[in-house]
Amino acid sequence: MKISHRNETTRAQNSKSCLVYEYPTGASSINGAFVELRGREPDEGCVVNTECTELAYIIRGVGMISIDGKEIELTAGDLVLIEPGEKFFWNGDMDLFIPCSPAWNPDQYKKVN
Repeated sequence: MKISHRNETTRAQNSKSCLVYEYPTGASSINGAFVELRGREPDEGCVVNTECTELAYIIRGVGMISIDGKEIELTAGDLVLIEPGEKFFWNGDMDLFIPCSPAWNPDQYKKVN
């Protein structure tokens, strides 16, 4: 068992509209992050995970995700599964919890147009 407390998180300001708190698990198979989204992420274009599957739960707020060109409206209580290789971006005023499997790492996260 592993407990990750808020004071153990790594804080990353991905952009002016996206603040991320990464929770360490010590496991290569899974990790998780709390995300405060207040606009578009990324600022332009899309991103793609080359290895990770992301499961995003919308805790608070409203917004949308565009996955492979399809825009989907989101609200608190919704769940989004993002498969490796899917091009996506977020836009909205939302708080999300996002576990990733295998554990997210920046080397497999790519910006694309």
